[in-house]
Amino acid sequence: MSILEQICADKRVEVAARKEIQTLGDLQARLPAIEKRPDFVKALRATPMGLIAEVKRRSPSAGLIRDPFDPAAIAQGYEANGASAVSCLMDHKYFGGGDDDFCAVRGAVGIPMLYKEFVVDSWQIAHAKTMGASAVLLIVGALTDKELVSFIAEIKALELQPLVEVHDREEMLRAIDAGTDCIGINNRNLKTFVTTLDTTFELAVMAPAGCTLVSESGIKTPEDVVELKLAGAHAILVGESLLREPAPGEAAAHLLSLI
Repeated sequence: MSILEQICADKRVEVAARKEIQTLGDLQARLPAIEKRPDFVKALRATPMGLIAEVKRRSPSAGLIRDPFDPAAIAQGYEANGASAVSCLMDHKYFGGGDDDFCAVRGAVGIPMLYKEFVVDSWQIAHAKTMGASAVLLIVGALTDKELVSFIAEIKALELQPLVEVHDREEMLRAIDAGTDCIGINNRNLKTFVTTLDTTFELAVMAPAGCTLVSESGIKTPEDVVELKLAGAHAILVGESLLREPAPGEAAAHLLSLI
C-alpha cells in the first residue's frame, strides 16, 4: 500500500467517525447561513504569479517543519507580504492540522483559503463550506473518475472552487476529462514522495486553454518561480520552504521578488 493509499484509508475511518457526531444533514442545515468567501481563482489571477502560501506543522516526507507553530500569525505574515491565498492542512494524523488551525487562520486573514485535505467523502465538501473555505483540494490519484466528477460538481454547487491535483500524464488527462478549470500539478509524487519541478514542465503543456494552472511543492527560489511562470503556471503553492524560514511572510515576498 502506498503512502497516499494508507492516508486515504485512514481518512475514511476518520470521516466515518466524524459523521457519527455531526451528520452530513447537520452540515447542510448550516449552509444557507454561511457567508460567501472571496473568489479563489480571481485572487490567483489578480497578480503576475499567484501565491498559495501553506500553513502546516509537519508532513510524512519532511517530519516536523515548524515549532513553535502559530497558524494565525503565520497566515497574517503571508497576507501582509502579498500571498493570494492560504492553504491550511486539515489532516491531523499525518500533517498535524485540523479544524482548530483552519479556524485560527480564517479568523486572522481575509484572503481566500484552500481546504487542503484528502477528500474521500461528500461530508468533507460540506464541512469545507461551513469552515469558510473558498476552495477544496481534490487529489485525482485518490479518487475514481466517478468520484472526481461528482465531487467537482458538489464543490461548484456550493460556490467553491475545486483545485484538482495531478502528478502524471494519466492523471492530467483524467482531470481534463472531468472538466476541471483549475489544475494543481504536484511536483511531489504522493506515492513515493520524490519531488521534481520537471513534473510541472512536462504537464503544463497539456493544460486546456483558459485553465488556471497551479504548480505545487518543491518550489524554493525566486528563480524557480520565474521558470514556472515561463512554463505556463499562473500560481504556485508553497509551504515547507517558507515555513522553515524565521519569518515566513518575508520569505514569501522574497520568493515573488523576480516576478
